[in-house]
Amino acid sequence: MFVKQFSIKQASAIALLAWGATACANNDQTNAANQSKVAGFENDTAKMHSIVEQVSANRIEQDIQKLVSFGTRHTLSETQSETRGIGAARRWIKAEFEKISRQCGGCLEVIMVSDTISGERRIPEPTEVVSVLAIQRGETDPNRFVLMSGDIDSRVTDPLNETSDSPGANDNASGVAGTIEAARVLSQRKFNGSIIYAALAGEEQGLFGGKIVADYALKQGWKIKAVLNNDMIGNIEGINGVINNTTARIFSEGTRVVETEKEARIRRFTGGEVDSPSRNLARYIDRMADEYIPNLDTMLVYRLDRFGRGGHHRPFNAVGIPGVRIMETNEHYDRQHQDLRTENGVTYGDTIDGVNFDYAAKLTALNAVSLAGMAWAPAPPSGVEISGAVQPSTTLKWQPAAKNEQANLAGYKIYWRYTDQPQWQFSRFVGNVNEYTLKNVVIDNYYFGVASVSKDGFESPVVFPGPAGSFGD
Repeated sequence: MFVKQFSIKQASAIALLAWGATACANNDQTNAANQSKVAGFENDTAKMHSIVEQVSANRIEQDIQKLVSFGTRHTLSETQSETRGIGAARRWIKAEFEKISRQCGGCLEVIMVSDTISGERRIPEPTEVVSVLAIQRGETDPNRFVLMSGDIDSRVTDPLNETSDSPGANDNASGVAGTIEAARVLSQRKFNGSIIYAALAGEEQGLFGGKIVADYALKQGWKIKAVLNNDMIGNIEGINGVINNTTARIFSEGTRVVETEKEARIRRFTGGEVDSPSRNLARYIDRMADEYIPNLDTMLVYRLDRFGRGGHHRPFNAVGIPGVRIMETNEHYDRQHQDLRTENGVTYGDTIDGVNFDYAAKLTALNAVSLAGMAWAPAPPSGVEISGAVQPSTTLKWQPAAKNEQANLAGYKIYWRYTDQPQWQFSRFVGNVNEYTLKNVVIDNYYFGVASVSKDGFESPVVFPGPAGSFGD
């Protein structure tokens, strides 16, 4: 549930909210009154805070130290050794997931997903690229998934150098350690939808692990509604001199890369350039940070990734799966993709002394509550449509929830905002209906969306109407 606690950056939105409430005075109930209709709406808050409190910076530190101890985790590195190289690292990750599964009574299905890659610029010779997945199946909707990932592999200056020490402490042992820790915490709970904890391989060599897993998911018929890619979540000291442990970035694509020409024509006349499912997933995580993570303000970056660069959410976006990148705000480039050395008094290399474990725990907790909220909530509404051209009111329609989700469904919540605003401003819980008209709210002046709400108050991400915002069936 979102009972909004506005952060400083959203102070201006409070004034807009008050003005909007006056402008829409004919709305017969306030947002708070609407929410009170849903039984147990307050239950979610205690659950979420419990998750945050259980994330351990000490365990994350231990896992990063273990990953660093393998010397290098380069995709082309040693696979037979038990103490060095990518093979030893992925076997340790698999064993750790299996240990977690034993502690929750076998609740995780741990698998390796792989393919052999060759003839590529960074993988010239045949190389098995192996990712490790731990799957926690949901109780009522097991084929609906949300996924958290980190990257196993590391590299130094030369992307083909598989022998030199490459600790990869922040890039990206931090993301893998966060994913393992989220599995420890969330595996002690039961959810309606399923959660995948993924340690992806081959990122530095061309995002191959993500491509392989995305293809595997499609072949399995998995309905992945969200990918939370964590790539560098442990550094608080930027090369720009800024030291800050209170902010993080969320990158998301705007227009879906799989959009057809017909869908593009629809979007041109109805909007949706900043309301892809990935963008509304980012907004969902941003609100989770405001609601549940102390001293963390997330920055919504309207770009697929950093300028001209890439991450492991991109292969999922490429096949139509919503996904974002979560990471630190201030990067330190002397600590990324560097040979270990000191030159002119400057130390280079991604070593563990550059990782802030409390900060990594904070971003891990953000992932955990976001995964939990989506897995406890019903699926995002499908088939969302909107109408209201040359009319005083706006009508939204959507398809009924699947039968297996009806018992968990309290109803739906309509959101709207001014078109130049980054976050949803106004909302109304409308009950368990599949059509609703906002009287005297003119369609031309706002963007609209619909979220599903569970009986204990958990919400799905907001779905923008039409193909531009669809999370898929």
